[in-house]
Amino acid sequence: MIPVVVDASALAALVFQEPESDRIGARLNGMTVAAPVLLKTELASVARKKARRHPADAARIFAALDLALDDRSGLVWHDVNAVDVAILAHATGMTVYDASYVWLSGLLGADLITLDARLTAATERLTAQT
Repeated sequence: MIPVVVDASALAALVFQEPESDRIGARLNGMTVAAPVLLKTELASVARKKARRHPADAARIFAALDLALDDRSGLVWHDVNAVDVAILAHATGMTVYDASYVWLSGLLGADLITLDARLTAATERLTAQT
């Protein structure tokens, strides 16, 4: 089965039960879900911001983060080639973070699941060029 790559915007929506969580869950259901290791740090950052905004929910937020990052979550973690990612970011104007997801999806021949409109547009431009 060809995997899909999930970015922080999409996985955060699912993990923290944001409005788009049902749509993201449906897209990921039954798929092999891959992500760069960077996603762990990005999700931790989202959790911290949510906990600061909603201190009464901090325990629930951090428990959801822990569950998402657990080895049993089914996510397949990948290291990325930092030089390739930097070159891609430089060539496209993307952030290195976004380029990490795009690079991994290219490496795996996988669709990128994101809620980020700019990242979607950048991915579509790159796909059209190849």
